[in-house]
Amino acid sequence: MRNGVTSTPAATPEDATRHFAAEFSFETDCWDTHEALESEDPGFVLLDVRSPKLFEQGHIPGATNLPHGKIVPAKLTSFPEGILFVTYCAGPHCNGAARGALRLAQLGRPVKIMAGGVTGWIAEGFDLVTGA
Repeated sequence: MRNGVTSTPAATPEDATRHFAAEFSFETDCWDTHEALESEDPGFVLLDVRSPKLFEQGHIPGATNLPHGKIVPAKLTSFPEGILFVTYCAGPHCNGAARGALRLAQLGRPVKIMAGGVTGWIAEGFDLVTGA
């Protein structure tokens, strides 16, 4: 019996390998981000691209607040050229992380999205901090 899952054939294993491997070039997850932030040098800048108000209400420890609409060259001068940025927003229901990542990429900066955002972070059992 055909259904919504089986009506379209799966990709070949070779195509699936290329597709899923490429995803890691574009995103990371909350667990890997948390683990990296626990190290002395995580190797990236974590950007909370939500509003300052939401950032103050609760954000990931170590994150810098830079709303996606404010990502302009002048705001990036304090960050080393070539440093990886990891953007996050509220969660899967929000496209702010993608908007921020797009803007950073357009400005020639390496970037990934942290899948799950704040919602995923909390679901993993990690704490948020409050204040600016």
